[in-house]
Amino acid sequence: MQELTTYAPALPEIVVALGALLLLMYGVFRPAAPGRDYAANVIAIGVLLIAAVLVVTGSDQRTVLFDGAFIIDDFARFVKLLVLGGSALVLLMSFGDLARAKLLSCEYAVLLLLAVLGMMLMVSAGSLISLYLGLELQSLALYVVAAIDRDRVRSSEAGLKYFVLGSLSSGMLLYGASLVYGFTGSTEFSAIASFAGSQAAGASFAGSQAAGASVGLTIGLVFLLVGLAFKIAAVPFHMWTPDVYEGAPTPVTAFFAAAPKIAAMALLMRLLLSAFPGIAPQWQQIVVFLSIASMLLGAFAAIGQTNIKRLMAYSSIGHIGYALIGLAAGSEAGTQAVLVYLAIYLFMTIGAFACILSMRNKLGMVEDIDSLSGLAKTNLPMAFVLAMILFSMAGIPPLAGFFAKFYVFAAAIKAGLYTLAVIGVLASVVAAYYYLRVVKIMFFDEAEGAFLPVERGTGVVMTIAGLFVVLFVLVPAPLVDAALVAARALQAGQ
Repeated sequence: MQELTTYAPALPEIVVALGALLLLMYGVFRPAAPGRDYAANVIAIGVLLIAAVLVVTGSDQRTVLFDGAFIIDDFARFVKLLVLGGSALVLLMSFGDLARAKLLSCEYAVLLLLAVLGMMLMVSAGSLISLYLGLELQSLALYVVAAIDRDRVRSSEAGLKYFVLGSLSSGMLLYGASLVYGFTGSTEFSAIASFAGSQAAGASFAGSQAAGASVGLTIGLVFLLVGLAFKIAAVPFHMWTPDVYEGAPTPVTAFFAAAPKIAAMALLMRLLLSAFPGIAPQWQQIVVFLSIASMLLGAFAAIGQTNIKRLMAYSSIGHIGYALIGLAAGSEAGTQAVLVYLAIYLFMTIGAFACILSMRNKLGMVEDIDSLSGLAKTNLPMAFVLAMILFSMAGIPPLAGFFAKFYVFAAAIKAGLYTLAVIGVLASVVAAYYYLRVVKIMFFDEAEGAFLPVERGTGVVMTIAGLFVVLFVLVPAPLVDAALVAARALQAGQ
């Protein structure tokens, strides 16, 4: 009995794992109408909500399990709530679209639960082995989900591209992990941090063995960063993003844009700040480059897009660039800024995709941006919510997106990264063009035809996201304070 209580902090992960297994048995022994298994997806939402309640009500003490491989602290709890909440919202708005396409199956719910389980393991990873296990559990499920619409060539192509490039990135990450293990003799983040700190101190003696070990450790870290940069779609490892976003079913794209990126970003933060704080100057250079490249490509490449999902793909690349500014700062304020940014990004992205899911006429789904022409005349509430979300993404005050960018820019200035902050502001100005262009099309162009009424689940998600974006300015303290507690927990774990 005492052994069971020892693993109580891992109860949310256990619940999600058991939920996935039970749903798998449910799908085998009680097959529903092909492609329209509403019950399985309702159960999946329930499992995610139960796990979220367990995260909230669990002990607030820092706990380390499995010989340092699994860490539960306030940082992990904060990110897990984002992942669980975002995944539940995506499942809620998936019903109508996937049921029409006969894709609302038990397999879809099981795969999403397994992906969420992988993300939760990633967030709590305390060693290179648990890091890889969580990452691959998430990735293998997402490869299948991307190609779940087997009758569409674009969906199969999206899954294949994601799988091939994802396998390449996993190989590079493993190679980096093997180098780090070879030079440090351990896979645990705490042991790696101790070794990296001592080697950094000794590396000042030119030609010494410590200097050589430090270089080898840095090379291993570079390969680790390459593998993780692919998962967050940071430039130049973003090449899969536009094609996968466009080819996958829209609810799947919404899931890709939200939860997995947040989990991978949290994993990157824990890896760098917990395992490699002693060689921060080395990895800060890489993170600054990834940030600048992602912001600039996200700003300029989206200008010529005509497909709304491809536009959101480049937009998400840009947002990852802004989030990396806070990580580059390497401070408690920077970590807090990243967490605030990720939380706001989650609501903006899911709200935007809820609106995209509602772009549906009698012929089916439409993805062309020009199809939004005159939306304010035919569906003013939807046009208003989408406009507020786009303004927020552009960073226009007093919407939530403005505060997200304000915190990361302030953290960069506090850390002396003035050039990075200036480039971020300029990239925001350029990116505002394509957001405002969509608003102009909705409110000032002539209407080409009305969309079908917004479905209930999608409308609920759209309303939640819209209210959060607009009203965040009135009550920012709960999120900001929770992010600060989480940031302190991560910094304290160094």
